[in-house]
Amino acid sequence: ISFDKEGAELLFSHLSLRAGRKSTIITSNLSFLKWQEIFHDPVLTAALTDRLTHKSHVVNMVGPSFRMRETEEWMKENTEKVVAQN
Repeated sequence: ISFDKEGAELLFSHLSLRAGRKSTIITSNLSFLKWQEIFHDPVLTAALTDRLTHKSHVVNMVGPSFRMRETEEWMKENTEKVVAQN
């Protein structure tokens, strides 16, 4: 996913309006260090991450994906069903 400049500025504006007023949850599988690859503007990326991390709780989850495990189990079950039918 990539944002053009207008989209990144719109996101920053929205987050600025919510800052200190409303809770906001952001999920990402990218570290903050890689966000510049999405927003393509180092100044705007720094402002976004600064705004998001001010008075925030950052939860960094490490480990295998639960969805991937479920998908692998589903594929195994369905493959076994197809093989059994043939």
